[in-house]
Amino acid sequence: MFYLSFVLSIFIIFSLLEAIDLILEGAQNLVVPIKTRVFNNKRSKQQQKPFCWLTQEDIIRFLLSFIGLFSPISSFSIDTLNIISPNTLTIEYHSPASAVIGAISRALVEQTSVAVVDSERTLIGEISPFTLACCDETVAAALKTLSSMDLMAYIDCGGPPEELVKVVSAKLKEKNMNGMLQHFTVSMSCGGFSSSSSSDEEYSSSSMAVQVSPFSRPGRISRSMSYSARMVRRSEAIVCHPKSSLVAVMIQAIAHRVNYVWVIEEDCSLVGIVTFSDMLKVVRESFETMA
Repeated sequence: MFYLSFVLSIFIIFSLLEAIDLILEGAQNLVVPIKTRVFNNKRSKQQQKPFCWLTQEDIIRFLLSFIGLFSPISSFSIDTLNIISPNTLTIEYHSPASAVIGAISRALVEQTSVAVVDSERTLIGEISPFTLACCDETVAAALKTLSSMDLMAYIDCGGPPEELVKVVSAKLKEKNMNGMLQHFTVSMSCGGFSSSSSSDEEYSSSSMAVQVSPFSRPGRISRSMSYSARMVRRSEAIVCHPKSSLVAVMIQAIAHRVNYVWVIEEDCSLVGIVTFSDMLKVVRESFETMA
């Protein structure tokens, strides 16, 4: 209740439509001015910060609180609403992991990830900027030597499997990259590969929530009943189907703290991606219709 009241007070000052328009123009986050209140008494003075940080997720959460206003659009499938973008960042799982670097840079700007697929475009997992940011500098050696599939396994579960550590070491030696090999060996002997392991609030998922595991055979889907907000952003991909409703996809993205959801067919072939921006575009058009 406090969260909604806070966001609502922001939108009184900063127009909701203006916020959505700025995001549709390319803004990732918004710095919003808020009223300054000064409390005077004999003992202390306290002044609130004059600005707050507003994310795309904040706006989606706010809209979900009033989702009934967007009926029946909210119950339409994302396919019907034509908000599935086929322009996804992808890499084949047998490709060298180093080939993903350019795509990762784009994904960072777009606040998405790079989909890892097989030759038939079956979604296997993802490599995200967030995941790599949770790793230490030794992941550079993995990027230089492993395949995309092995890289997913390397950065998953909070630390690399011993077998892949040996593979990285062997390939660095084979490439005569002695400096990197020495640094990698020393880092691993000291514990190496630190990843964020905060005790973030866990979100319960409904039957809509599906994850693609890199440890399953290509195309195999596994389900989980709960996730950690951070741990879900490993190589597991949050997916939905073309017939999923707009509100279902919004809830799914919010529950897993991601700005996008991959769209797959029943055979797990990748159709495209739906982002918060795509969702906000539909809502913006709905506002114009109501007006």
